[in-house]
Formats: sequence, structure tokens, C-alpha cells
Amino acid sequence: MTVPTLLVLDAEPLPRLGRLTGRARIEHADASTLAERLPHADVLLVWDFASRAVRSAWPGEGPRPRWVHTASAGVDHLMCPELAASDTVVTNARGIFDQPIAEYVAALVLAMAKDLPTTWELQRARTWRHRESQRVAGTRAVVVGSGPIGRTIARTLKALDITTALVGRTPHTGIHGPDDLNRLIARADWVIAAAPLTEQTYGMFDARRFGVMQPSARFINIGRGGLVVEDALAEALAKRWIAGAALDVFEHEPLTPDSPLWEVPGLIVSPHMSGDTIGWRDELGTQFVELYERWAAGRPLVNVVDKKRGYVPGR
Repeated sequence: MTVPTLLVLDAEPLPRLGRLTGRARIEHADASTLAERLPHADVLLVWDFASRAVRSAWPGEGPRPRWVHTASAGVDHLMCPELAASDTVVTNARGIFDQPIAEYVAALVLAMAKDLPTTWELQRARTWRHRESQRVAGTRAVVVGSGPIGRTIARTLKALDITTALVGRTPHTGIHGPDDLNRLIARADWVIAAAPLTEQTYGMFDARRFGVMQPSARFINIGRGGLVVEDALAEALAKRWIAGAALDVFEHEPLTPDSPLWEVPGLIVSPHMSGDTIGWRDELGTQFVELYERWAAGRPLVNVVDKKRGYVPGR
């Protein structure tokens, strides 16, 4: 019996795949060798989820992996027309990051409402300055993106007694459609971007959208960097069209030291870490091994991405 070839697009630390010993021929590649090795692989594990190498290395006609799994929720970094048109199955790490990201969003909401950044700055300056902070309970939030991450964020914010509306690609019971977005964010205290990056969502938070928000609103992006026109957000903060913002993802990562975003007033910058809790890489590895066992046994895979939509469909 032929053992399937599993090709891993590497990133440090490497995944723990010991359970697949004897059940897969494991090979490794980086951006420079991926194109050469892809045609000989049955399965591709995109462990380096920040790499865009798959886009340029994916073969057109001829042999190619039957299944690609990315150790991330987003798939925009690997999706290309050739992959989208092929019969290759794509899966993602749906389910791993939901609760950690929701906790991170709640932490940002509380930090901004309670003005914790100023408290830390004043402590470093040994300055005692009494201030009043905002009550979170009773405020309004809009979460854009109705997938598992967005829904978990909504549940977490509701636990803080924040009235929360969820916006998705199509309206369902309890989920608003895109046509309601401007109306909802015009009344929101918190606007959270948690949508996948697609042709429809690219640059959706632009000057027009920030102009719709009320001056007391805060904006948080834990989705994909391309959802936001960063210059428009910087201008909105500088002109105080909105009260504050937090970005955990960016159009180009890592953010360079000379990026003007570091100095934008009222902006909290974090290095794409909202879903990364202690042990997260082990969880990603375990998830992939379990998926591989399903695939090897001929059972249907879960977390299958609709390659045209760019995400796993379903509520």
C-alpha cells in the first residue's frame, strides 16, 4: 500500500506529527522549494500561515495535492485562481481561535472604556491624575462577520451586558445583512471587524464608513488587515471622527518600524496575536492530525472552505 506524501510548508516551531509516523511520508518545503515539491504531494499542510508562497507556487495543469490545510482561519493568503478552479479540497483551522479572539476583543473593549493605556502611561511618569471612565454595560456593539469567531465575540460582549448586533454576508434569524451595516454602526459604541477577506470585504472600512460612526465610537479589527483602509482610519482618529481604535492585523505584516501607524493618536497596535494563547500551536497540530486521520480513512473532512466565497460556509 502506497503511503501518502504530506508536504509541510514550514514555520518554526515545526508541527508535532508523530502520530502520523508510518502513515504519511512527511516532507518539508519553504518558499523557494514549494513549487518544485507540490506536484509530488498528496497533502499540503500550510503551517507557515503568514506565507503567500502557495499563490505563486501552485501548479496549473498536472499533478497537485488532493487536499490543502492551512493552520489559520483565513485562507486569502493561499487562494489563487488555479487553486480555486481545481478539485483540491481546502480546509482551515476553524474552531481553534474563536474563544481566545473573543477574550482579546473583550479585553480591548474594557481597556479602552477604562482608559488603561493612559493609566499605564501616568504610572510610568509617576503622575497621580484622577479620571472618570466609561461604563461598558448598556453600550452598543456591532460585530461584522457572522462566522464562529464573530458569533463567539458577540456572545462574550453580551456577557458584559453590551447590546450586540451581528452582521453577516446574508441575513438570517439574529444576523443582519450588509444593507443594515451603515445604520447599525451609526449608533454603535464599538465596531468590531471579524469578517473574512474577500473581494466583497476588501477595504470595506474606509473613510465613508468611519464618517458614519459617531464621535464616541471605537473600532477594533481582529479579522484581516485588508478589511481596513489604514490611511482612512488614521485620518479618522487624527480628526477625532471616532474616539479610538485597535488593530491586531494589518495590510502588510509585520508592521515596519517607520510605519506612521505607530504614532496615530488613539490607536492600539498589537502584532497579530489576538488568537494566540499558550499551547495554540499544539492545538493546531492536533487538529490537523485528526483531520488527516479522517482523510486517510476516506471519511468526509470538516472545515471545508468554499473556495469561491473564501471561507467555510454555514452559520
